[in-house]
Parts: sequence; C-alpha cells; structure tokens
Amino acid sequence: MKQVLDKFFLPQSVAVVGATEKPGKLGNIVLQNLLQSSYRGKIYAINPKYRHVYGLRCYARLSQLAECPDLVVFALPAAHIPRLIEDCGEIGVQCALVLSDGFQPGVGEAQEDLLRALKENANRHGVRLIGPDSLGLMSPHIGLNATYAPAMPQAGRLAFISQSGSLGAAVLDWATEKQVGISHFVSTGQMADIGVDVLIDYFGTDSRTTCILLYVETLSQARRFMSAARAFARSKPIVVLKAGVSTIGARATFLHAGALAGNDAVFEAAFRRAGAIRVQTVQELFDCAQALALQPLPTGSRLAIVTNAGGPAILAADALETRGGMLATLEEDLIALLDRELPPTWSRSNPLDLSNLATPEQYRVAIRTCLQTPPVDAVLVIFTPQRPTDAEAVAHVVVQEARNTTKPIFAAWMGQRSAQLGRAVLEAGGIPWYPFPERAVAAFMHMVHYRQNLDMLYETPPDLPIDLPGINRAAACGVIEAVRAKGRLLLEEAEARHLLACYGIPVNTTYLARTEDEAAAIMRSLGGPVVLKIASPDIWHKSEVHGVRLGIETEFGTRQVFRFLMENVRQKRPEARVEGVTVERMVNVQHELLIGSFKDPTFGPVIVFGLGGVATEIWRDRAIGLPPLNLALARHLVEGTRIARLLHGFRHLPPAPVEQLYEVLVRFAYLLMDFPELAEVEINPFALSPEGGIALDAAARLEPARPAQRDPYEHLCIQPYPTQWIKRVQHPKSGLTLLLRPIRPEDEPLEAELVQNVSRESLYYRFFGFTPGFDHKMLARFTHIDYDREMAIVAVIEEEGGRPHIIGVVRIVGDAWRETCEYAILVADAWHGKGIGSLLTDYIIEIARAQGYRRITATFLKTNTAMRRLFERKGFAIRPGKEADYAELVLR
Repeated sequence: MKQVLDKFFLPQSVAVVGATEKPGKLGNIVLQNLLQSSYRGKIYAINPKYRHVYGLRCYARLSQLAECPDLVVFALPAAHIPRLIEDCGEIGVQCALVLSDGFQPGVGEAQEDLLRALKENANRHGVRLIGPDSLGLMSPHIGLNATYAPAMPQAGRLAFISQSGSLGAAVLDWATEKQVGISHFVSTGQMADIGVDVLIDYFGTDSRTTCILLYVETLSQARRFMSAARAFARSKPIVVLKAGVSTIGARATFLHAGALAGNDAVFEAAFRRAGAIRVQTVQELFDCAQALALQPLPTGSRLAIVTNAGGPAILAADALETRGGMLATLEEDLIALLDRELPPTWSRSNPLDLSNLATPEQYRVAIRTCLQTPPVDAVLVIFTPQRPTDAEAVAHVVVQEARNTTKPIFAAWMGQRSAQLGRAVLEAGGIPWYPFPERAVAAFMHMVHYRQNLDMLYETPPDLPIDLPGINRAAACGVIEAVRAKGRLLLEEAEARHLLACYGIPVNTTYLARTEDEAAAIMRSLGGPVVLKIASPDIWHKSEVHGVRLGIETEFGTRQVFRFLMENVRQKRPEARVEGVTVERMVNVQHELLIGSFKDPTFGPVIVFGLGGVATEIWRDRAIGLPPLNLALARHLVEGTRIARLLHGFRHLPPAPVEQLYEVLVRFAYLLMDFPELAEVEINPFALSPEGGIALDAAARLEPARPAQRDPYEHLCIQPYPTQWIKRVQHPKSGLTLLLRPIRPEDEPLEAELVQNVSRESLYYRFFGFTPGFDHKMLARFTHIDYDREMAIVAVIEEEGGRPHIIGVVRIVGDAWRETCEYAILVADAWHGKGIGSLLTDYIIEIARAQGYRRITATFLKTNTAMRRLFERKGFAIRPGKEADYAELVLR
C-alpha cells in the first residue's frame, strides 16, 4: 500500500482527464497549477475534444498513452467518471484523484448511483481513490500541485489533511502568505476509498513530515483512525481541528449518561485516548504545530513570564489560569539575586515586569535565571515597542539563551512595523513568536496537555489478574437472553442489578413486595432502616414520579409508604405496569456517583463517570472514557471530574476507597466489551463511603438485535487484550509448564527483570548495539502495544509461591495494511539452547498467519549464528547484507 500512496504523493507522471483551456473549468485550473509549478514529472492531457492543450499533446483516452501514469486526476463532469475508471484498470493505473463533485449521498438517487458505480468500478479494477469532491493534493518539495487551489505553500515539515476543500484552500492561501511550509496537503473529499486513517499511516512514516495536522468533520472508520493515531502520536504530534460540535449523543436516550455526553465530547475523549492534540481554531492549529516543531515539550505547566509591560503580562497570566496552567513561583533568594541585576522598579514577582526601560542585557539576566530555576518549566518573553528598548537586540538575546537550555521558550512580539526585525530574528533562530501573548500561552498549554496525555497513556498500571475473579459471562448472557425471550429491550431493575453482579460489581440486594404485608415482613427480616422503590418496567427514573422513599425504620412506616407509593404511581402514571415495591437495606452514602454507558454512532460504547443522584444533569460533572480500561486509565477517568477532590478526602470528609472504584470501572468496561447488544447501562447512584462502594440503582437497555460481528470486539474502537492467544504448553526439555500470552502494560516490571537477566551480548544482538539502560519510556514502548497492528508474546514461568517471570518475548510489528510484519525476539540467557526461541517463533508465525500478514521479515547481525540457524529451520529465505543479513518468510 505504501508503494501505491507514493504514486499519489510522489508521482513520476500525472494525467489530467478533462484537461481544457476554458477558463474557470476544473480541468483548466488543475492543469495550469501543474504546469506553472516546479513539478518535473511527465504531465499528460486527456480530452477527446482537443489535439493540444497549453502546448501539450492532448490524448482522446488514457489507453492511447505510451506508458501508464502514476496518478490520474479526474476533472470533468461526474457522470463520465465511473466509465473512465474502467480505462484506468485496462492500462494498470492504481491511483485516481477525483476532484469532481456530483457524487453526494443523500442528495438524490442519481448521485448515489454514480457514487456506487464509482466505488464498484474502482474496486473491480484495483484502482485506489482519493475523493470524489476533493480539492486535490500537493507535495511542495517536488513541486506537485494537483489542486484547484490558488496557491501552494513552500516546502516544510507539516502534513495537512482536510475533509473540507474550501477550508483547505483558505488555509493553504494563509500558509503561503505566512510562509508556513508543508510536506504534503490532501483534501479527502467524500472518502469513497482512502480515508484519514490511511493518510495518517502514510504521513506517519514519511521522513519529511514531523507533525500531522487534521481538519475533520466526521470519521467513518473510528477504529482504524484510533489505531493509526496511537501508532504515531508519540513520535509525530497529531493536531486536530474538529468541526461540527453537536448534541447528537444526547439523542433519545433513556438514561442520564447519554444526555450528559454529546457527540463532540466523545470525539474529545477519543482524541485524548489516541494521544492527539485538540484545538479549536485554524489559528491554534498552526500556532500549536509551529511550537511543536521548534521547541521541546515542557515537563510541567509552570510558566515564567518576562515582559517590559504589565498589561500584556496580566492577559497572559489570565489565559494561563483559564487553560489550567500556573505561574511559576519565584523563591525569595531568587528574587534577591535578580534585585542585583534588574532595575529597582521591576515587579519582584512572576510575571517579571522589567519596566518600559528594560535593556537587552536585563532581559538576558531575567530569561537565563528563569531557565536555570527548577520550578520553571517554560518561559514566555513578551516585548512591546517602547523606547529605548531595541526589539531586534532583545530577539537576539532570546535566541542565544534558547541555545543553552532544554526548556521551551515562547515569544510574544507585539506591535507591527517596529516588531518586524525582531520577529525575523526569532524566526531564523527557531523561536515560535506570536503577535499576542494569549496565543503564546495557548500553544504552551497545548504542549503541556500533550505531554501529560502521553504520560497518562503510557503509565504503568497496577497489576490486575488477566481473568478478573467474580466474572460469570455465562450467567450474564442468561440474564440478557431471558429478557429477549420475554420480548423486552428494557431490563427491569432486578435484572440490571443481576447483570452487574455477574461482573463482580457490588450491588445492594433488593426484594420484591407485591403486598404491604410482604413489604413489612421483608423490612422485619432486614432488621434496620430500609428503602422502598416503586417496581415498574415502564418507569426508569423513579424520582420523577416520587417513587422512592428512604430511611423507613418501622413496619408501620413500611406499610404506610407502600400504600402511598402504589396510590401515587396510579395517579401519576396510570398506564404503567406496576409489579409492587422493592425493599432494600438502607446504605450509608457519602458520595452519590454515576457510572454509565451509551452507544456513540462513531466510536461505539462510551463510559461516563461523574456526580450521580437526581441532580446529575444539572451539575454535569462528568468525564468520558472508552473501553477497554486498566486501573491507570480508570483513575484518570475519575480524576477528570470535580467530585474526585472530595473522593480523596476534603475538610471533614474522610477519603473514600477509590481503588475499589477504579476496579469497578474496569469491570464495567469488561461488561461493555463482552456484550455489544448493550445499548445503555447505568448505575445511578453508585454509593461510595469509607466502608466501600455499592450500586443502589441500575438500569439497562438492549439493542433491538445483537449486532452481527465477525470479531467479538468489532463494536469497540480500541482492540482489547486478545485473550484468544493465551495458552499453556509443556516445555519439552524441562517438563515445566509455560504460559504463552500477549504482553500487557502491567508487564513492565517483569520486562525490566527480563532485560536484567540478559547479557550485554544478547542485548547487542537484539538492538544492534550496546544499550545504556532501559527507562520507563523505552519499556513502555515494548509493553503498551496496539494489538491491531502489533503482537508480542511472552513466555512466563512461575516459581514456588506463584511469582511469575518472563523468560522470553517474541514480537511482530506490522504495517498498517497487514502486508508485512517485522520479527524480533529476546530470550533470557539462562534459557538459551533450550528450545524457547523455537517455541515462541512457531507461535508468532501462527499468529501472523491468522492475522492475515503475507510475509514476515527480520534483520540480524552476521555474527548472530544462533539466529541464522533458527531462521533456516523455520524456512526463512536469507539474503546477505553488508553488516547484517535479511530474512524473509512468505506466509501462505
């Protein structure tokens, strides 16, 4: 697939179908853009109406060309294109860029039929499409401008993917004027074939691209997008501008969770889980990209502001606080040190206002001191044009000080004519500058959140058993099937509680009373204060009909409340089916929480956590996550709410057992993963107190039919832990039982132990050089993997007492298109020569074959004779190289 995409973005030849000299026509504009750029490839004009177009020979059909062009651009009425795609197939064209509109779904049958024919013909003839209704694509470094946009920016390091052609054209025009360089631009159009995920994968491996910018309105392949974004977010920042803020997620949901989370909020959660940076404006898109390209990531959110004017510094401080940052604190000894060098009128605090008479040398002292101070994570230098301070001289100071630090520096050079020379110096020195301080702060905070998000995503979670105890999937399935057998989609409260209990989520036991005598007897047997609730399959939110009464302490009170609830519901909801009243023990409630889920149309199951109770939709204190969850992700989900501060203890409130809450969230995610037919589930409230947590009320709704899925986890946008690849085998030489299973993030301590048990020579063979050490960042790269495109199998033994040890790990890292995967293996030295490498290799080949890869490749040092023998035994073809050899196994 990469070779195909190279023909789109690095074509040796381009054919324009619909080429013409008529002004205003697409075929005229795109051909002129190609001819007037510095593109050196061959350009062919195709149009049966002409013999020549702008001096080029014009061919009637593609089949008349002497060679097959790498890229065909269609710029003619839509009705002709499906038939002409067949011409592409006849001569072997693989890449077609469709600029024409007229394929809009939902507009009319004619256009839908054209779109269907376009897709079918392209698929039948092996032609990959970008478009239709695309603005086109650009690769400035080769002078390729296959668009109808008015301008092409200079070559640079930013790849820009836009789902809007008109916005793409405006941004390109702006980038050209501002001299912002791009590596590639592409307008996806309607994404009849190639979508955002494929383009992220391509630009992610492009050496000319250091940052990927996205403008998206919707996503049709959420899982592929998440996989692609997660694959490159660590090495190439992905900055997303998402349009279309809506409340689609609050459509006709029965429960609070769906009403609390709109579709845009789910996109926000998905971008965060993918490691992407979300911005709100086109300006922020490029401001953020510029900062990421020029400056290192900050280690924290503490900013020092150095300025010659108080007003702009106050605006910067306000913007910093609004976005969640903080001003770095200056200690007294540091202030005393600065007193010796700065003017007497300086502010003696952060922001460091040096006054309107600040000299370049005073700027230097302030900047250098801040950069050398540990509590400072970054510095913002603000300059306003005031005599006698020289804007250019101060800019030189900023550039010089930036060379001697690993902390990021931002500049706000205010004014216009008087600031131009200084801005030129900053730009040449690699310092991101902004005309206003608020924009600089926004760029800084985007970098802060990006760093924090990456740290969160690759945090080593506390260990949990792979098979959580207390989960009974068969019993849960029985609950759901029983509901369906009765012709219902809504689970009654008792059924919903039973479903949760099947996944080890603690629930308060309820008892159904059909008469007041039964209610009194139940209260007597429970022996304490009880809660009575109306029991009706037609009433979900019982508080709306005054259907709940708390703290009933006597049998007499129980009888009275029973009669009240029954009479009241007959008046308020006479049509409702009423089965009686449920009675349950009164529970100590310190915090009422909400744990819920609903199905998002793009990303599938969504988890909502926040403040519960009857006022949950008023306070709207909620955080959104996507399954699967581990304990670390569950903790960050909770920390994303305001109620989290109370859970950790506040004033007279003791801390709650949040570790239990995290495990409940993990179990809740397991439930959503295992049952795609769950449309909505809600626990409200989940009562949490120092004694523990328990679900006091539950509800659930099923999809009308169980989704038809080839993959049991197809409904998820993130591949969960692949338990199907867990197996136990007996080691033939030692007789020990080995556990072979996929690696997981919780394995980081075991992986570190494995590395410690491997000799320097073995590490040299594995990593093609001596490695000084393995820190968390490197180990996280090996243990936090995307199972959709990578697999690592560990061999685990257990010593007496049950403590596990990893004695070997084998992995394959695949390309995005499941064509080729690269193999690597590491075995503890004590287990060399005992068949562990052979066992692991056989298993990973089996997995690669099952996942549809066509070939496995590996590179190994010539001196690694043991590896050579292993490859030869497994049927790899070996091709010699200069320092290392190359092995390849074709899978059939």
